[in-house]
Amino acid sequence: MTRPSFRSSIDLSFTEDIVNLLAQKADIAFRMGDLPDSALTARKLGESARVIVASPAYLARRGMPEVPAALRDHDCITFNFRRSRIGWPFRQEGTLVEVPISGPVQVNNGETLRQMALAGVGLARLGRWHVTDDIARGTLVPVLETFNAGDREAVHAIHLGGAQVPRRVRTFIEHMVKVVEAAGLFG
Repeated sequence: MTRPSFRSSIDLSFTEDIVNLLAQKADIAFRMGDLPDSALTARKLGESARVIVASPAYLARRGMPEVPAALRDHDCITFNFRRSRIGWPFRQEGTLVEVPISGPVQVNNGETLRQMALAGVGLARLGRWHVTDDIARGTLVPVLETFNAGDREAVHAIHLGGAQVPRRVRTFIEHMVKVVEAAGLFG
């Protein structure tokens, strides 16, 4: 895959907060989940399936939960920002149910959530794309997969709208679309 032909600099900032692109003087943001109505232009990159995972060490210490209700006896690592769910969704006997979860740690960052799961702190619910390599290596193990609700979270590249979108923005987004498709990150 070829890279865009122009040279540009990239200043990356990682946050789970909703960034005001204009105020932060940012060209592009990547957002997961539903997008509120706004003047921003969005390019959907795909959808991320969700999976619950734990480290082998955690499962050896606490056991593998067999049904969603067993999560009340487990430590679940959760997001602590306002758009996160209070419970985790599951499909049981054809019905969608939400099981309340709790645990000793809440975080505001997906990578921190992943690292805590790898360290054996508890169970985590993440985008499958985020833990695919960990699952393949055996450093994280999927949990309760037969009850997976099948919910997906949209992934968008967003930028300020208007007729005069800078070439660097258009080119970068098109490049990211190709990268995501080539890697098979989002189905």
